[in-house]
Amino acid sequence: MLFRSFTSGGTESNNLAIFGTVRGKKRYGNHLITTAIEHPSILNVFEHLEEEGWRVTYLPVDRYGIIKMEELEKALTEETILVSIMHVNNEIGSIQPVESIKRLINQKAPQALFHIDAVQSFGKLDIRPMEWGVDLLSISGHKIHAPKGIGALYIRKGVSITPMQWGGGQEMGIRSGTENLPGIIGLGEATRWISKKAEKEPGYLRKLKDILVSGILEQVPEAIINGPKPEDGAPHILNISIPGIRGEVLLHVLESNGVYVSTGSACSSRKARISHVLEAIGTSRDIAEGAIRLSLSYINNEDEMRLVPGILRKSIDQVKRFTRR
Repeated sequence: MLFRSFTSGGTESNNLAIFGTVRGKKRYGNHLITTAIEHPSILNVFEHLEEEGWRVTYLPVDRYGIIKMEELEKALTEETILVSIMHVNNEIGSIQPVESIKRLINQKAPQALFHIDAVQSFGKLDIRPMEWGVDLLSISGHKIHAPKGIGALYIRKGVSITPMQWGGGQEMGIRSGTENLPGIIGLGEATRWISKKAEKEPGYLRKLKDILVSGILEQVPEAIINGPKPEDGAPHILNISIPGIRGEVLLHVLESNGVYVSTGSACSSRKARISHVLEAIGTSRDIAEGAIRLSLSYINNEDEMRLVPGILRKSIDQVKRFTRR
């Protein structure tokens, strides 16, 4: 997989993919499709485009966070110029069927470009954009331990998008400006490192998640898993709620006990409102307010996974004792 443009991260890659497509293809149609559970770097762009007069369809998802193919089929028209769908959801780990989506696009709206936000799947799942027929694909470096401030946009050969900034014509004219060479080198090294890890220990992240889930269900039986079944979701994301306990409170107690989690998206974990992703899959407000996200990586190990459930149990009991006072 060759990237056509290096960017400052996933947000810029997503913005470039979307704005670059709509600016370049606006004479062919004014309809765009995305989902209700995208990252803010996607949703906020589409909301802005709606203000400019573009027509946007936000596809619903089922309780596992998967789009409904019949809704996509119904939404696709000859006016559709872009379908942008996240590969792996950053909050609940649902994995969209990108190959099936592309086949349906080819059947119903072959003129539309297909963009996937692969920020959460790059380095964790097997990604084959050329085989899948994906036109645009976004990644972010820090999700695979590269430096922050570096990302990339894959653009399929033959696909043309309009640049969003002009200048010296760097990145084949797609993104002018001096390249972040240290970041690019760091991204390359991180990609090489994580590829070797995945090749040497296939299924490593899945094994870690299985140990973690098993321990949590044993020691914290009241825990509710949000989104896909653990075996169906991404191997590195687990979203759970503890009834009666606010996620933000539990997060701080876990932090004091040496376990670091997030509430919802790590990129927007300081926001007070409940997750739009959990709302979209039909989670009640009480359960959504209690949600925390546990993220795994190749630098974690099995011993840590065996320790976390006990620490989670201890932290929950501490919160309960505190709130009873």
